[in-house]
Amino acid sequence: MDIRPLRALLLTDDKPGHYLRSEGILAAIARKRPVEMLRVPIRRRRLTPAGMLQSLVNLGAPPSLILRLGYGLDAGSLPKADLVISAGGNTLAANAAAAAQFGVPNIFYGRLRQLAPAKVRVVVVPYESFAQLPNHLIALPPSAVEPTVRRNGNVAFSRTSPPELVGVLVGGDSGTLRFTSAEWQALIAFLESAHGTHGMRWLVTTSRRSGEIITRSLNELAAFRAGGIARFTAYERGSSGTVGEVLSAADAILVTDDSTSMIAEAVSAQLPTVGLVPADSRHEHGEAEFRAFVASEGWYRPLAIAHLSPDAFIDALAEIRPRKLSALDELAEALKERLPDLFAR
Repeated sequence: MDIRPLRALLLTDDKPGHYLRSEGILAAIARKRPVEMLRVPIRRRRLTPAGMLQSLVNLGAPPSLILRLGYGLDAGSLPKADLVISAGGNTLAANAAAAAQFGVPNIFYGRLRQLAPAKVRVVVVPYESFAQLPNHLIALPPSAVEPTVRRNGNVAFSRTSPPELVGVLVGGDSGTLRFTSAEWQALIAFLESAHGTHGMRWLVTTSRRSGEIITRSLNELAAFRAGGIARFTAYERGSSGTVGEVLSAADAILVTDDSTSMIAEAVSAQLPTVGLVPADSRHEHGEAEFRAFVASEGWYRPLAIAHLSPDAFIDALAEIRPRKLSALDELAEALKERLPDLFAR
């Protein structure tokens, strides 16, 4: 077997929720053979709609035309690769074009929109309802974060045995969820109260969705020692944040229910995960299906902000039985089955 590193071209739109999924897929592949990541940031031109580019790919337009017209890229400038990978709709046409340019397999995380399934060798999605679509592989949203040994081991949480250190992953408004200022203040009050009554401390990080209200409130609470925030990191544009660091240190996770990526990362890290649900919550079918799945497996519990309290949070944790198997190992096996030549080279 050739043990040289697999040269994987990662096309990124620089959105952490997208390129972290690609990095997770590469981490799974690295379970089976060495990987050399060739990272190329790309940006779709505003005057070339993503749907139009996908239609051109379907019609068999030359890859060089797709890359130049849609992204201002010279096909000859891309590093030669054995595999192309990306996530996010704005990278989809470039992914298919680059794979065709090099004559290599490609992997995309997410929905194909208007692109024909034949243009992508493996499409990784977390939605069971997509299982019958051509070339689709159903898996948890991939995360490169490795589960770590924690202080509490397999001890079940209860009101008399609460977690010591809780990761708080804060998102914000999305297309289907809206958080009110009163709900953000309820979260702040909860953090302060749970620290005072149960001694829980918090590792808090925000995301690109987090607005000024919650960011300012968390900053103020972090400066107030009685709030229990052990570390607060505000999101910075262009940064992947500190989610991985939080997952590596925390005993449990409290995450806003808007982010499929953050929920999946916490579940994949084998942590008990509770999701904060605002009153204005209307997930589209696929997102609702994913949350129902992880809840039915016992890995995740939703909790309405209206019902948030220290005891309600601990009671939700007590119902959870985290994953025992490695999501990366499972994905590695599934990809090896779908792309045997890639792993046998």
